[in-house]
Amino acid sequence: MKKPRLVVVGNGMAGIRTLEELFKLVPDMYDVTVFGAEPHPNYNRILLSPVLAGEQEFEHIVLNSLDWYADNGIRLHLGKEVTRIDRVRRRVIAADGTEAEYDRLLLATGSLPFILPVPGKDLKGVISYRDIFDTRTMIDTAKVKRHAVVIGGGLLGLEAANGLKLRGMEVTVVHLAGWLLERQLDPVAAGLLEKSLSERGLAFRLNTSTTEILGNEAGEVTGVRFSDGSEQPADLVVMAAGIRPNTQLAQEAGLYCNRGIVVSDGLQTYDPRVYAVGECASHRGIAYGLVAPLFEQAKICANHLAHYGIGIYQGSVSSTKLKVTGIDLFSAGNFMGGEGTEEIVLSDPAGGVYKKLVIQDEKLVGACLYGDTSDGGWYFKLLKDGRKIDDLRDQLMFGESAIGDAGHSGQSRAMGMQDSDEVCGCNGVCKGTIVKAITGNGLFTLDEVKKHTKASSSCGSCTGLVEQILMNTLGSSFQQTPKTKAVCECTSYAHGEVRKVIREHHLLTHREVYDFLEWRTPNGCATCRPAVNYYLLSTWPREAVDDPQSRFINERAHANIQKDGTFSVIPQMKGGVTNASELRRIADVADKYAVPMLKVTGGQRIDLLGIKKEDLVEVWKDLGMQSGHAYGKSIRTVKTCVGSEFCRFGTQNSTQMGIDLETMLANMWSPHKVKLAVSGCPRNCAESGIKDVGIIAVDSGWEIHVGGNGGIKTEVAQFLVKVKTSDEVREYTGAFLQLYREEAYYLDRTVHYIARVGLDYIRQRVVDDADNRRALHERLLFALEGLSDPWAARIAGAQRHEFQPLKLKMLADPVEA
Repeated sequence: MKKPRLVVVGNGMAGIRTLEELFKLVPDMYDVTVFGAEPHPNYNRILLSPVLAGEQEFEHIVLNSLDWYADNGIRLHLGKEVTRIDRVRRRVIAADGTEAEYDRLLLATGSLPFILPVPGKDLKGVISYRDIFDTRTMIDTAKVKRHAVVIGGGLLGLEAANGLKLRGMEVTVVHLAGWLLERQLDPVAAGLLEKSLSERGLAFRLNTSTTEILGNEAGEVTGVRFSDGSEQPADLVVMAAGIRPNTQLAQEAGLYCNRGIVVSDGLQTYDPRVYAVGECASHRGIAYGLVAPLFEQAKICANHLAHYGIGIYQGSVSSTKLKVTGIDLFSAGNFMGGEGTEEIVLSDPAGGVYKKLVIQDEKLVGACLYGDTSDGGWYFKLLKDGRKIDDLRDQLMFGESAIGDAGHSGQSRAMGMQDSDEVCGCNGVCKGTIVKAITGNGLFTLDEVKKHTKASSSCGSCTGLVEQILMNTLGSSFQQTPKTKAVCECTSYAHGEVRKVIREHHLLTHREVYDFLEWRTPNGCATCRPAVNYYLLSTWPREAVDDPQSRFINERAHANIQKDGTFSVIPQMKGGVTNASELRRIADVADKYAVPMLKVTGGQRIDLLGIKKEDLVEVWKDLGMQSGHAYGKSIRTVKTCVGSEFCRFGTQNSTQMGIDLETMLANMWSPHKVKLAVSGCPRNCAESGIKDVGIIAVDSGWEIHVGGNGGIKTEVAQFLVKVKTSDEVREYTGAFLQLYREEAYYLDRTVHYIARVGLDYIRQRVVDDADNRRALHERLLFALEGLSDPWAARIAGAQRHEFQPLKLKMLADPVEA
């Protein structure tokens, strides 16, 4: 029997997701043909911005390879734009004359960028930002041009601006509205975002309209003119002022369109043989532009194409979770508020956190979060469920962990979730679906979960949570999947892959790594060289060859460079303890070298600011103290209180414990800076709760907390274990830090490492497995044994020059006079 013919016009995320859902229901029902206007297989448009920013390659964002189409018997026409639909003969015709007959037709033509109708819009160098072609045009332009203007302060505009800035261009964002992301943020959150982005080098012109794009005689863009008559130079103009449904093909075929191709609750057009999904479709007067509603439509449409006929699409309650240049944003529902609503607001501009909850009739109807979006999913669940929140009001602002036992006393968020709780908002995947897929199909990695459930396969914001569910379900059988993000443009390999190759093939030098992995740039770049250097040293201590020239300027000079080119010198003061002799030497050095400022640091040391580079070695020699490593990706300081030695509240000798830890960890290199603190009692005067490792003395021993961070976004350390003796403190602390040194990616703080692997995984390796804990501690001591203090080494004559001088070979003997 001949199969009915299904033709899909549009090879994007919505159309192909519909096919994936269809194949789950009836894998062999249709003879399928797909037309795609681009010469590429289906890819994730959400991840175009990481490609522009240089964080990923195009190959990493391809969703369905060409093999997938072949394996499913799909006849694929790439680079062929359908220009006509003949509904009488039931066929589609492409621009090159290719035809395909259909019994069912699925339109997934997406959207088109809105191009401002201003003079100069057709100049060379004026582009939109919708596909990989636009992305590659921006990447190529940034290599040779300097000034860029981005028209539009929405999500696409800010992603384009950020990517171009990272590519080295000077970028100005022009926005008609009074604040950025006006559809996703309220004015307060948008103001915080603008301030943060401005500090990163982006310029903004709000409440500004563009009247003309200026060009030269060669037809190239040279600038932009605004409504107030002012002008801005531009070598590149990116229009990101909005999108509109791509309905031209449908309209010309006589299909009813109104703000999109009008569809029923079954995603069917007024022609019962023709369906539409995605950004081109208009359902109950709404055309959705977010990925989650498009995937919901795909599932319902597939249900009807499979002749099940029971799916009803009733529209989507959507939320927006974004990450703009590393800043987390979330909004859902009526976050602007208004008449009949009340608001609960938490605002900490200095800490980079803003939360606004909108309540109406004792229900949460809207939320806007900036900086801390960890409870976004919970708020969205409350909003969708329409749950009365009168019993939660007092704790609502402080998140799910503040409600009863929801926090589970430090256990991971994954363990506290119900099977019905949603994990992946983009694809509508709940925890129970993921757990069932893991146990039923024998899954062990994140990539396998993505393949079977689609969780974490779209925007990626739920990746850490999916990995925690994997770990909780599998325990020690969990297999870590490396980040798909390549180390840099010199290679397609991710951080985890590079480290694995170094370990498995016993590579000891940069040259061996670059040759073995066929590095695109023979000697690497400023991004990959420090990472490779760290992976070599941490994997093969005492064997790998350290390359000082692969370190950042601070680590090459062993001091912190300041904005005027001078350096900051911070000698070691273990546990913050010093003596009169050291203080006299510091004073003498300050006088001798006319040090402009002496400052007590937050780590309980003294900072000598304003040292000239040529004086560094002599300053170190005159100080006669060891380096405080305040400049490196390394152990920084162990902050202490006076503890039981002097304080009437102290329960243990915290000062000596801090000195012992700093002595044990001396000269330790790590993926990022590491800070410790020891408090002599639960009053926590040493601020142990916001350190990478925080130790708090109690009457019966010590509590160890890990993963704290007092940086831009303050993170409270999580409880790891309680121990009785000082020896146990050193062993557990050393084991945790060695696990971090061996498994974290370069430039990950401990909080980021723990967020990726989960605290339960840390406990399994460090607390529950005593043999593994001792082995980790011993490997740390082995790696640190015999390491020399870098200041003493430089004083003794090592590495007298920051860079090795070039060796020039004479091509011929000099001519005698």
